[in-house]
Amino acid sequence: MDLLFVLESNALSVLLGLVVLLVLVLMSRGPTSKTSRLPPGPSPWPVLGNLLQVDVKKPYQSYLELSQKYGSVFTVWLGPKPVVILSGYETIRDALVNQAEEFSGRANYPTLLRVTGGYGVLVSSGERWRQLRRFSITTLKNFGMGRRSIEERIQEEAKFVVEAFAAKGGALFNPKFILYNAVSNVICSIVFGKRFEYNDERFQRLLLTIDSYFKVLSSSTGMFYNMFPNVVKHLPGTHNKMFEDIENLKDFVKEQARSRKKDLDPDCPRDFIEAFMIKMQQEKDNPETEFHYENLVATVFNLFTAGTETTASTMRQALLIMLKYPHIQEKIQREIDAVIGSERSPSAQDRQHMPYTDAVIHEVQRSMDLAPTSVPHTVIKDTDFKGYSIPEGTMVLPLLSSVLSDSKLWKTPDKFNPDHFLEEDGGFKKNNAFLVFSLGKRVCLGEGLARMELFLFFTSLLQKFRFTGTQPPEKIDVSPALSSFGKLPKAYEFYAHRRC
Repeated sequence: MDLLFVLESNALSVLLGLVVLLVLVLMSRGPTSKTSRLPPGPSPWPVLGNLLQVDVKKPYQSYLELSQKYGSVFTVWLGPKPVVILSGYETIRDALVNQAEEFSGRANYPTLLRVTGGYGVLVSSGERWRQLRRFSITTLKNFGMGRRSIEERIQEEAKFVVEAFAAKGGALFNPKFILYNAVSNVICSIVFGKRFEYNDERFQRLLLTIDSYFKVLSSSTGMFYNMFPNVVKHLPGTHNKMFEDIENLKDFVKEQARSRKKDLDPDCPRDFIEAFMIKMQQEKDNPETEFHYENLVATVFNLFTAGTETTASTMRQALLIMLKYPHIQEKIQREIDAVIGSERSPSAQDRQHMPYTDAVIHEVQRSMDLAPTSVPHTVIKDTDFKGYSIPEGTMVLPLLSSVLSDSKLWKTPDKFNPDHFLEEDGGFKKNNAFLVFSLGKRVCLGEGLARMELFLFFTSLLQKFRFTGTQPPEKIDVSPALSSFGKLPKAYEFYAHRRC
């Protein structure tokens, strides 16, 4: 883990000291009429809430343990705010599918709110979110997402990745930022209408910003910021530099938009930004329009950052697992050799003829559990659910970990096992409990793109290289480096040996 992102004990001590001071000077906060019918949960302390009962480094693990005591719907207090936790497949499905409208809001997570101002497709709710999501889905499809054209872009980028790996000449290296570049270039080709060279200095700074953003979100610092934003924002720490860098990233998006103003063709947008700006022109006389610069910058930021980090981290974890289980790597390569061969590029159609490879990718995603509590939801009105009353605006966390690690749904949930996705005859087996992209109205916007990227990048690399680590396989640790908002893989180095 990068030293800059380790929560310093002094800063933590200062924070806890301030919180204790607040406990002494503020009145105890008991249940109000609105919160008295919330689901049960551990008794909160004034101001602190259930901070002392939640592992801030692995909050999802604490929630899993609490669900054993309080059931599939329970309440924890993160600081002074109640949060309803949904645990188990049936409960999460009941909320996000059967009562989809009520649970369709997005919670005002302080870190996300500070970065976006409440604008953009990821963090907005209500009519703003509906308009932006509808527009985003349509526009992403128009620029090839889920179609042959985006497949060709991924195949092209996969060749650049292979070249970058080959350029290492068999020497030891960390694949992290090569994968960052590759994955990000796919979404950049849609959002900005172009890809960036791997040695583009400004692009590298933007990728470092994305990296620091998700590190803070997934660290103890990020969790404390979300619980006590008015306190933590005044404390020293890596989060301050991250917020500064985010503003530079947003400035880059604004520059991209301004550069298109002069030659914007209403009949032929070349990328997502131009399509959004054309929509802004069409609705310029509508005082209630959601198509303005704030939503443009925030939505592009959402697509760029999430479209980079999630798939890049999954790819890093997939290659780490290949080091841990060389026999699985070899079996995948035999399937690649039989179906694709050594010369032609992998295609999306190959997936249906490669059930083992497909199963391994799915198992990487399941075992990794990238977003253990999903992005926080909120109920958009007072909602009755499972006999309880959840007040409008209450944060709701769907505990996806509870589904992905359920022993009733997976034979060996605590072990990496591709058989979870294989029939007895070797064919691929679907499982409705595969909720890595969540479900319902807030299901991941880029699910189709992520699936295609993972398959094409993964098979392209394993077609050309055999990967070995610096330790014996049995000593390789595949557990995450950070496990709060998201689970981020450990840093590692490996050798990429040419196969052909």
